[in-house]
Amino acid sequence: MSETGTRVSDTITLTPNAENKCFGCGGAADAGMLLTFEQDNVNRRIMGRFVLGERYQGGAGMLHGGIIAMLLDEAMGKVCRFRAAQAVTADMTIDYLRPIRVDQEIVVEAFETAQRGRNLFHMCEIRDVAGQVLARGRARFVVLGTKEKVG
Repeated sequence: MSETGTRVSDTITLTPNAENKCFGCGGAADAGMLLTFEQDNVNRRIMGRFVLGERYQGGAGMLHGGIIAMLLDEAMGKVCRFRAAQAVTADMTIDYLRPIRVDQEIVVEAFETAQRGRNLFHMCEIRDVAGQVLARGRARFVVLGTKEKVG
């Protein structure tokens, strides 16, 4: 139940907003990725399944490292929705564990690990469909303010 007594859906699909110019998830970015995520309100996780394609290739048929970083940052940023927080990435570390092919289906999953004052600490993994971790990110977000509760 939400604070107003209405049932909150267990899972919400986060489709690109036509007015948002975010490169990753916005619908108004001319060359944007138009990423769609799922918001799991029960487990407080953000998830997505993608096959990104050769447009995002670095070399030799593998995803560009910057695109991998953007996916991790995008998913971890959406975790702020569970606190209705408007926040920005303050720092992020990435472990590139295995190459990711551009034609490979990947699963992205992000969640909060801690909160201290205005600092939110998040983690994200990119896995293959068999569950093997291909990349992992950890980030600290700084809350700028709050926004209307979503979901």
